[in-house]
Amino acid sequence: MRTLLLSSIAAAVCGLLAQHASSRPSIVFCPGKQVSGSFSAVPGSAGAGNIVYALRLKNHGASACTLTGLPVVSLRGRYGKKLPTNVRSAHPGQATAMLVTLEPGRSATATARFSPDVPGPGEGHTGPCEPTAYRLVVTPNGGGSTSVLIRPRTPVCEHGRLSFSVYTAS
Repeated sequence: MRTLLLSSIAAAVCGLLAQHASSRPSIVFCPGKQVSGSFSAVPGSAGAGNIVYALRLKNHGASACTLTGLPVVSLRGRYGKKLPTNVRSAHPGQATAMLVTLEPGRSATATARFSPDVPGPGEGHTGPCEPTAYRLVVTPNGGGSTSVLIRPRTPVCEHGRLSFSVYTAS
């Protein structure tokens, strides 16, 4: 009798756990075609050879989607030519797996600190350190990409080094 009671309780618990696990919403990562955005200078952030730009992505789809980690980006020149791009974490080892779920119409932001005018090793010391970047191609976790304007357009020194924060809801 006791064995039958324990078996019944165990079966009920397993059934509830299975039902709970299957009722959890699955994560749908944002595809490039579902987001649009901008990459703009943060007012007052320039100083000591650095500036901060904010990457803002907005979900313009009909359903929620999720971003995570550091942005995957590529700088582009005036006519779309790929420019040197080297993304690094602004805070190594901190929360790079954080999930940011965007309901339709909501946005996420990540900031990038870089030097627009101080050359790095191997870059020329006369004129701009790198060609001027006009667009930023962003590849979200869901695949595909979206291209955003850089305002104002700028060179990114140190071979395109961008120290990015992780995405946060905005």
